[in-house]
Amino acid sequence: MIKIDDLIARLGDIPMITGEKAVKAKSRDFFWYSPILKEKLDHITSDLVVVPRSETDVVTVLAACYDLDIPVTPRGGGTGNYGQAMPLAGGVVMDMTRMNAIKELRDGVAVVEPGVLMGEIDKAAHEALGQELRIHPSTLETASIGGFVAGGSGGVGSIRWGMLAETGNILRLRLATMEAKPQLIDLTGPAINHVHHAYGVTGIITEIDMPLTAAPDWVDMLVSFPSWEDALNAGWQIAGTEGLWLKLLSAVEVPAPENYFKRHARFLQQGEHVLCIMVAPNSADALEGMAQELGGRIAMHSGKLGSEDLKGLPHMYHLGWNHTTLRGLRIEPEITYLQIGFPDGHEIETCEEISTRYKGEIIGHIEFTRGNGAKRASGLPLVRYRSAERLMALIKELEAMGCPVWNPHVYTLEEGNRRDADPDQLAMKKANDPKGLLNPGKMIAWDRSDYTYDPDHTYTYPDLQSRGRT
Repeated sequence: MIKIDDLIARLGDIPMITGEKAVKAKSRDFFWYSPILKEKLDHITSDLVVVPRSETDVVTVLAACYDLDIPVTPRGGGTGNYGQAMPLAGGVVMDMTRMNAIKELRDGVAVVEPGVLMGEIDKAAHEALGQELRIHPSTLETASIGGFVAGGSGGVGSIRWGMLAETGNILRLRLATMEAKPQLIDLTGPAINHVHHAYGVTGIITEIDMPLTAAPDWVDMLVSFPSWEDALNAGWQIAGTEGLWLKLLSAVEVPAPENYFKRHARFLQQGEHVLCIMVAPNSADALEGMAQELGGRIAMHSGKLGSEDLKGLPHMYHLGWNHTTLRGLRIEPEITYLQIGFPDGHEIETCEEISTRYKGEIIGHIEFTRGNGAKRASGLPLVRYRSAERLMALIKELEAMGCPVWNPHVYTLEEGNRRDADPDQLAMKKANDPKGLLNPGKMIAWDRSDYTYDPDHTYTYPDLQSRGRT
């Protein structure tokens, strides 16, 4: 039984949310991107939401919950879409949004608390230094930096800086452990990898050092092409052109642009596939010329539009990454998505094969990125959902084509990352969370240290919301 009344009595003046509807609202993230997770997790709620204002509050909450055996699930802006912030065992949701201080901005570095919105960091860094974060999700205005570090993988900026896990993209993390006497520990170097994209299972992030980079006045472009093959080939060549300073390079297949990009529709012609691009002003002319040589039409160029034409237009990054899926969902509720890779050396031809083979079921969406110094094509295709069985069959078919699928329709670290139990990450969890109370259910290794990735059998947390409350 979860002793919530006892916990409330111990927390003093630390802000709390107790109303049933408000607690349920804070117990949810964007898990509903997945129809499978929506059905499986829709009933999930915590018993209490606690809103710490400082590291001292965090330590107090963790110590009390440890003593009372109450699970704790951290939450930032709630924009993650794998169920990362869903409290599978009930207990406490720790809402980090009151810890939103920007502690220091110096050349190339922002020192911040986890609850600050990423857009606020960019705004402050731009005003103080003419700089910005290297990478951010398409939910820049609503995502917290702690949530992005704990749940994200990459985003806008990954075309230049790689994915978030690349060495140097997170500089330092301060972590609170969940013990009888919680500790505050600073992590740098490889140890960060056991916290990044770990959903808070190895500790609660209380402070972050993130790298900053120069912030030009980015130019938004839409470049249209008559065929998907042309758009993909152009994107692949542009992605490999080192002299172009890019922040976003997304390829989106028909009919998504004309059906889902409603405010940009006036720039597009029927049947056009598009590249969505953010480019620095000093590279805009070169990019424009290259795109035209590759058969593209410059459908929109923000630097050549007047203020009236720009009024009401979303930022270009609101057409890429997971906002592409969101725009599809708003028009067609049956839309969902997958996360796929492609066989090295056969990226473009495989994208074309998928388009032909699954026409009407899969709509192509490629984010061009970098990884380990090489250009990458990262697939975030839109999928017209039919059933859970069909989606799982589709994943197997894509894997058989040589396309690894990082399944966004599961809530565990191992399944979402296509990997076996990680003994080093498990060792950190055992040291920092000896009772396993941090975000239970998200780390299979805690229950099955010998777990081997098995795409044919989805793991279900055995204690899914089964505890009572007192």
